[in-house]
Amino acid sequence: MAAAESRATAARRIARLRVPLGFVFGVAAVALSHPSASSLLLGGIVGACGEVVRIWAAGHLEKGREVTRSGPYRWTRHPLYAGSSIMGVGLAIASRSAIVSVLVLGYLAVTIGAAIRTEEAHLSWKFGGEYDAYRHGTAAPVARRFSAARAIRNREYRAALGFAVVLAILALRSRGVL
Repeated sequence: MAAAESRATAARRIARLRVPLGFVFGVAAVALSHPSASSLLLGGIVGACGEVVRIWAAGHLEKGREVTRSGPYRWTRHPLYAGSSIMGVGLAIASRSAIVSVLVLGYLAVTIGAAIRTEEAHLSWKFGGEYDAYRHGTAAPVARRFSAARAIRNREYRAALGFAVVLAILALRSRGVL
């Protein structure tokens, strides 16, 4: 029991630190990158696909109010994290660096894994059997239309802006400005 509590505490700590750690890893990624026009284009396309997944998910999510089961939540419990992972792969491609790719994939595996464990424990506690049925694939999907207002309310514009800023920084680095 003590080992499980220790793992849960570590997961919560990592989940809370994922944004500040992302900035630290981001600086390292930029410093170690060797982007080219073609890597920026391909990585930008892949990353933009991840952001589209995130926007789609955010346009269905009623965070903290319900177990969302519409849109991409019909097929995966964590479409925001899936979108973030795709964006991370896009940035790794854009960086054109094996070291950056390892850093990005390691960061994503550790922080998203911790966030998922923490989030699922919270949702099980808050929504009980409803979330457990969803997690086990036995809850019926809910019909709900995508809402841009909901995506904005969920502040998805911050992820899109962050992605664009990193791509712009990598573009400057590709030109020798940074």
